[in-house]
Amino acid sequence: MYKVLQINVTANIGSTGRIVENLGLLAIKKGWQSYIACRESKDSNSEIIKIGSKIDLLKHVVQTRLFDNHGFASVDATKEFIKKIDIINPDIIHLHNIHGYYINISILFQYLKERNKKVFWTLYDCWSFTGHCTYFDLVNCEKWKTECNNCPNKSEYPKSIFLDRSRENYIKKKNLFRGLKNLTIIVNSNWLKEQVESSYLSNYKTIMIPNGINLNDFKPSTELNLKNKFNLNNKFVILGIANDWSERKGLSDFIKLNKMLGEDEIIVLDGLTDKQRIGLPNKILALDRATSIKELVILYTMSNVFVNTTKEDNFPTTNLEALACGTPVITYETGGSPEAVDDKTGFVVEKENIELLLEKIREIKKRGSEMYFEDCVKKARIEFNHIENYQKIIKLY
Repeated sequence: MYKVLQINVTANIGSTGRIVENLGLLAIKKGWQSYIACRESKDSNSEIIKIGSKIDLLKHVVQTRLFDNHGFASVDATKEFIKKIDIINPDIIHLHNIHGYYINISILFQYLKERNKKVFWTLYDCWSFTGHCTYFDLVNCEKWKTECNNCPNKSEYPKSIFLDRSRENYIKKKNLFRGLKNLTIIVNSNWLKEQVESSYLSNYKTIMIPNGINLNDFKPSTELNLKNKFNLNNKFVILGIANDWSERKGLSDFIKLNKMLGEDEIIVLDGLTDKQRIGLPNKILALDRATSIKELVILYTMSNVFVNTTKEDNFPTTNLEALACGTPVITYETGGSPEAVDDKTGFVVEKENIELLLEKIREIKKRGSEMYFEDCVKKARIEFNHIENYQKIIKLY
């Protein structure tokens, strides 16, 4: 029986966790055995292999914060995991996010080179070819194309408080990640493909397959009780969603936008921390973080426009989810984010141009967001069906 082992920080949690879960389901439907190795999981259909403990996680965080040693801790946890891989003896090993305080990349890649397994690696950001950061747009840094040093993003994820080992980490990662004889890289945006092809990973075959979403889950909802609950029936609702409202996600831009809105326009934000919610203007409605896909679908469907103010990103799944629910999208011209939108489903605007952002919001408002509904749903069904897109990966296996 064919055995597929995926490695990701999560299983069935968050966007990458849902991707590995859906890939596992497709493998199971083919009669294969599906394993997912991760730091944490939730209700997975695949066999879960947990990597490390809470203590291991804490130690890895400390190594990262104090010594800029992200990806090079979790030694014992990774050695134990390697033993389990040998027992399973998978035909395919599919790497996803291998950063996230849970695995030692040196031990992992030495093992992969020794065993010469068929390996796929889906990249969701730029961490694999930098000495520290996951993105570099905000600081306009291109050191990763030659050799990282004096990292301007040292205080960003994975945050280091004291040491800067970006040059050392860059050299170590370059030596580790190159030289696999049977590795194929998968990316989900043309933008990231271009970055990979400008990096030290350029010798590998790189295939672009867009993210997909489960269209049985993400579709227009008939439950719009939230509009009644928060008295939004006569409001033009501008939605923003993020798992982590850091500066790169553009929370400050929503605050600036809020000052320019009319009485019948309101911003609704999901995913904020309690501290962030306290500091918001009263007019912005900050909801509790959605805890289920059903809640997210209701949010997308009840909104007139989804605004993505991300300033650094690859191919945000939130854009796809909004489209699938029939909601037009306005995104900044950031990374691969514009690749999800066309002139029938929304707009792409210059980063941090709040005036132009408001202009496009008002354009959707004037035309009527319902006029975008059919094209949004159609685009999601044609281009972002997770079964069709992930079947392409299964075929690669």
